[in-house]
Amino acid sequence: MPSVISRYNPPQSALSVLYQDDDLFVLDKPSGLLSVPGKSAEHADSLETRAKAACEDALLVHRLDMETSGVFIMARTKNAQRHLGLQFEHRNAKKTYIARIAGHLEQDEGHVDLPLICDWPNRPKQMVDHQNGKQALTRWQVLAREGKTQPGDEITRVRLLPETGRSHQLRVHMLAIGHPIVGDQLYAPPSIQAAADRLQLHAQSLTILHPVSKEFLTFSASVPF
Repeated sequence: MPSVISRYNPPQSALSVLYQDDDLFVLDKPSGLLSVPGKSAEHADSLETRAKAACEDALLVHRLDMETSGVFIMARTKNAQRHLGLQFEHRNAKKTYIARIAGHLEQDEGHVDLPLICDWPNRPKQMVDHQNGKQALTRWQVLAREGKTQPGDEITRVRLLPETGRSHQLRVHMLAIGHPIVGDQLYAPPSIQAAADRLQLHAQSLTILHPVSKEFLTFSASVPF
């Protein structure tokens, strides 16, 4: 099985807490930090580990790829964990991502509706599979088209709105339409990998229904690129 992490050197920045109450613990996850501990000792450091050190009753609800930054929500009670988990499962939690992708998209908005499945011989990579894949839908909106310095250097800043939550969905969907995410060490060609020092993908906002107050809350994290 190919290794997910060739060399793990997580950032040592202080835990960034976006919101906290008796039921929720919301963080701004940095790029380069695992969401949960890996199996080996050198991969023990993770956002979950750091969160539990600061808030011992923090419970996992979802995950972000190690390279992805942004809004990360945890629960503080089993009831809140179950409630939030169902919101993610039933697609009621609304997620907004910002990304920089290679090339210029011609249209100002659109969507990618392509089923995904694990590329088993090359895991953890995922791939499009029209026969066996699970339905996956991503809506996108162009925010800006960045000028080029050399032929082939065009980049588009986009807002990505996933309707489903498949593993690596945004990365594979952008690759599938010919616009891999800049800095993607897993899916992008070498020149696009080298165009940034991190994956240019950030979970900018998350809207959920509070498990106790039943109010809709939106949490946001500033885009670091």
